[in-house]
Amino acid sequence: MAYFLSVLGLALIIEGIPYFAFPGKMKSWMEQIQKMPDRVLRIFGLAAMTIGLMLIYISLNVLR
Repeated sequence: MAYFLSVLGLALIIEGIPYFAFPGKMKSWMEQIQKMPDRVLRIFGLAAMTIGLMLIYISLNVLR
């Protein structure tokens, strides 16, 4: 459980950096994201999940 909370905390830190460092730019990006078609967002989401899954697999199986 401690490992999970550490990973979750790190993810939140990484996700929060752009909002802290560039709030104006993030608002602009969010406006652009709202204009994107759902299909494009789904493809980006699938790609992000696939890369994340591959990184987890590598960290648990290859790097040990």
